[in-house]
Amino acid sequence: MSSPQDICVVIPTIREYECVREYVANARNHGFDTDRLFFVLVTEDFCDTDAMESMLDEEGVEGVVFDGTERGKWFAEHDAAEFSHLIPAASHAQTSFGLLYMWAHERFEYGVFIDDDTLPHAEADFFGTHMRNLAHEGEIESVRSDESWVNVLYQSDTDLYPRGYPYAAMDESVETDTEHVDEVVASQGLWTNVPDLDAVRILMDGDLQGQAQTLTETSDFERDFVAAEGQYLTVCSMNLAFRREVIPAFYQLPMDDNEWEVGRFDDIWSGLFLKRAADELGKQVYNGGPLCEHNKAPRSTFDDLANEVAGLELNEHVWEVLDGVAEDAGSFEAAFAEMADALAEGDFDEWNNGAFLNHCGAYMRDWIECLNRVEGAATRGAVTEAPEVPADD
Repeated sequence: MSSPQDICVVIPTIREYECVREYVANARNHGFDTDRLFFVLVTEDFCDTDAMESMLDEEGVEGVVFDGTERGKWFAEHDAAEFSHLIPAASHAQTSFGLLYMWAHERFEYGVFIDDDTLPHAEADFFGTHMRNLAHEGEIESVRSDESWVNVLYQSDTDLYPRGYPYAAMDESVETDTEHVDEVVASQGLWTNVPDLDAVRILMDGDLQGQAQTLTETSDFERDFVAAEGQYLTVCSMNLAFRREVIPAFYQLPMDDNEWEVGRFDDIWSGLFLKRAADELGKQVYNGGPLCEHNKAPRSTFDDLANEVAGLELNEHVWEVLDGVAEDAGSFEAAFAEMADALAEGDFDEWNNGAFLNHCGAYMRDWIECLNRVEGAATRGAVTEAPEVPADD
């Protein structure tokens, strides 16, 4: 029997934070117990945090809002100020702060990532479907390719490849089978409307406003699936649920705020860590429903390209580095530590901005130390917490 407030919902937001209202309404419309939900909104000092707190109060759900100032206070209160660099400024990778918050509160058994430019499909029980996926035991379609990569759009009649899918792995031959799964640790919900593409692919699809002309529909995702062991896939954090145990291996890397100007691969590379660790431990990442509607705001495709280009060559190879790590880990933390060592100590000079991978490895090591510092801190009562927004009676 799940305890009340066992699901931490993390939403990085600077614009469309009122998407929370739609997700809460979806839960209530489908009879999902909203007392299980606790919302962590990760935002910036220039945003209206008072309005965000008022919204949570109006919706009758509990939660807390962390801008940059409040994040700094949180690290200090948890005796972890030396690790504040792990959360990059003004970056989507700030979702990692939500993971730290979860780790400090042992009551959270599950996490859910939601992007603020998404909405739930009214006919689907968003939170309930994710929870059922995480509890799934039984048969499911298993997918592999001759390139060791699975395109999450493989069922679609389009020729689209999602953001983060290596260019060298395109034109793959796909094989499907049936697999019995009984230890699902993450549930990746996919998306209709605007597909999650990188800037190069958006330009090839003929769009200069970051949108893509080819849109996805429910019919593009007819069957739920897993990527077979040894196969990689893109993991997007816009619609994702996971078990607490994966947090040590799910760090969203320090994108955007680095001297190499590498950005836009935080959730993609964290997905590689997650899949590699899950394979080592004999566990699975479930993909498919619940779908969300992705309503990406128009912006210059060339701006996105400028943010992505510094890491494009690294993205072609980082998975190969991780794939070469020894398979002897007994936990997500141990698996992540092996990958951290491989990146921190590797020689990547042959690739553009290869030193960024060494930088990532160093941050990954710090991530493990930080988790050990803050684990269960709120439960122990050793620190004060930012004020939480109470639910209405």
